[in-house]
Amino acid sequence: MPIELAPGVTGTMTRTVEKEHCTTRGEHDILSTPNLVLFLEEAAIEVLSGHIGDHQSSVGASVDIAHTAPTLRGQTVSITAAVTEVDRRRVAFEITADDGVDGIASGRHERFIVDLDRFGARLDAKRDALR
Repeated sequence: MPIELAPGVTGTMTRTVEKEHCTTRGEHDILSTPNLVLFLEEAAIEVLSGHIGDHQSSVGASVDIAHTAPTLRGQTVSITAAVTEVDRRRVAFEITADDGVDGIASGRHERFIVDLDRFGARLDAKRDALR
């Protein structure tokens, strides 16, 4: 049975910035904004994991962040996702990220909880429409 999801539920995860997460600026490999967004989404997904059923997952709906400082390849990034609102299937998060030297990002992220069977059927119908 999933644990109740409510505002205040928080989780933190860490990721080491590897070459595949980087873009190059001058002589430096730095964390790219698209990969930072991936890290932020992964943190929110992790928060949801203990609060949804086995037959459920989530999909991203919006991301609104400020990427405020560069992070070098090899640094470890800590990402915190805190639930700020739950409205039926919609879950809003406040997201922050830190690389041990600087706060590197902050903002909001929303996800929708989906039933995997219904979502899969919708994707199957879309695939069939493409044929």
